[in-house]
Amino acid sequence: MKRLFLVLAASGAGLMPPAVRAEACPALLEGARRLALVTFTTMSSPAATLRLFERQSVDDVWRALQPPEPVMLGAKGAAWAQAFRHFKRRRDPVKREGDQRTPAGIFAFGPPFGFAPSPLPDYLHLQPDTVCVDDPRSAAYNTITAHQSIEPGVSVEMMRSGPLYRRGLVVQYPTSAATRAGSCIFIHVWKNPTTGTAGCIALPEPRVAALQDFAAEPAAVLAVLPEEPPAPLTRCLPQLKAAPR
Repeated sequence: MKRLFLVLAASGAGLMPPAVRAEACPALLEGARRLALVTFTTMSSPAATLRLFERQSVDDVWRALQPPEPVMLGAKGAAWAQAFRHFKRRRDPVKREGDQRTPAGIFAFGPPFGFAPSPLPDYLHLQPDTVCVDDPRSAAYNTITAHQSIEPGVSVEMMRSGPLYRRGLVVQYPTSAATRAGSCIFIHVWKNPTTGTAGCIALPEPRVAALQDFAAEPAAVLAVLPEEPPAPLTRCLPQLKAAPR
């Protein structure tokens, strides 16, 4: 199985945000025409809300595609991704490996994956030996590859060891072994509506399948943000109506 590198260079595909400028939207969001927006009330809560939006061009307003729906974040809540730590409020955490928090920020969707074959573009058909490497000691940190290609003693996630990865999407999360900023961030099937994840975003399997289709369209972007986002982002985002409680 070919190794899939999830780590992208700071200059690649607009993944990293531009220099901090109050008037600028992050490049990914500026050019997006589809947006999966995940919002949470506090950085410590695993419960969050997903909304899907679309616009015909980058000059149009965002149009909601469906009602808000519940999703689960990391068991400890959320933390700002290293690349977006300039949005951090005084007591907000910053994402670290093993902290059981979902990274907050704006990210590209990576390939869809699952146990069964699929015609989806760039689909990763997970094999019995498919792993994601979550050990910063490894040169393969934050990659999906075959277990046999990894050095002995390295910590990995066996992606066929349980039902959570029956369907999913890779989140193109910029990280590095040097920063130990977290790894193997996915959208995947949830255990149940109240159990948090190890740092991923989880929702019911039919909704994961729908999100795979949603993300297959060009210029689709994922944003994971507080319900009251940082001021520089407010002009870049849809105007939200409160989700039902």
